[in-house]
Amino acid sequence: MSGLDASAAAALRVMAEAGAPSLADLTPQAARLQYDQGYAALQLPHEEVAEATVESWQGLRVKIWRGHGAPRSGGRALLYLHGGGWVIGAIESHEEICRRIANRTGSVVIAPDYRLAPETPFPGAIEDCVAALRHLHEKADTLAVDPARIAVGGDSAGGNLAAVLALLAKDGAAPAIAAQLLIYPNTDQAQNGESFRRFAEGFGLSAREMAWFRSHYLPTPEAWQDWLAAPLLAPSLHGIAPAAVILAGHDVLYSEGAAYAARLEAESRASVRCWPGQIHGFLSLSALIPEANEALDWLCDRWMQLGG
Repeated sequence: MSGLDASAAAALRVMAEAGAPSLADLTPQAARLQYDQGYAALQLPHEEVAEATVESWQGLRVKIWRGHGAPRSGGRALLYLHGGGWVIGAIESHEEICRRIANRTGSVVIAPDYRLAPETPFPGAIEDCVAALRHLHEKADTLAVDPARIAVGGDSAGGNLAAVLALLAKDGAAPAIAAQLLIYPNTDQAQNGESFRRFAEGFGLSAREMAWFRSHYLPTPEAWQDWLAAPLLAPSLHGIAPAAVILAGHDVLYSEGAAYAARLEAESRASVRCWPGQIHGFLSLSALIPEANEALDWLCDRWMQLGG
């Protein structure tokens, strides 16, 4: 674990001492239950926001947080897509992050409860996220949001979905966005990068668990080559919305995240920062890892600097 931050090492010890089985040894239903029962103890208490509501957008459950200081017209909005390997996780598991972003940026943050695999495999989650983005544009006035100031973002599998939304928006297949905020995103389905070998086991998310997630979301290997599943394979990023990208240096997804960030820098506009001693998911471990707050502050600052 050379180079691992002390906070990350301590968090890994806490999780190991809990004795929970690997997600790869569980059914999707059991994995969801295990995750739902454990995440709250790893996060700081929820911040109060100016307003929090739950709505149904054409049958899709969404939660909306209006941060303190959010204007009553022409405000900024973020469509946040939660992580969890397309199989686990929910709005509630990432509510702490959403509330903090809303308050730090004085914005409205919206999180859709997109359908999960294996019940709804690829591309069902993408379809739900596109629908949520369309509905957000349609409800912009009601939410006191400027449609030209809407961003998308997400972590891990949610970062994958956010990157795909940005690509679709670039091509006119989804409503326009002003920025994309990608937190240790999954961008490739080959699962053969250097970081997959180096951090295969013992650093939180394992290579075996990533293969398990992929098997449920992308049950046919042909889909692994589709840029809608692997945005790193997109033929061009020219014209895509500017990005802010957070990477964790001790993460099985580091190599593909860094490769996508490099393309964003070369073909568009991107601000990229790596926390070299951190592990996958560290922003969701705020009760154990102080660097989570630092990273979230950086992300919020970069979003405001990117425009929108």
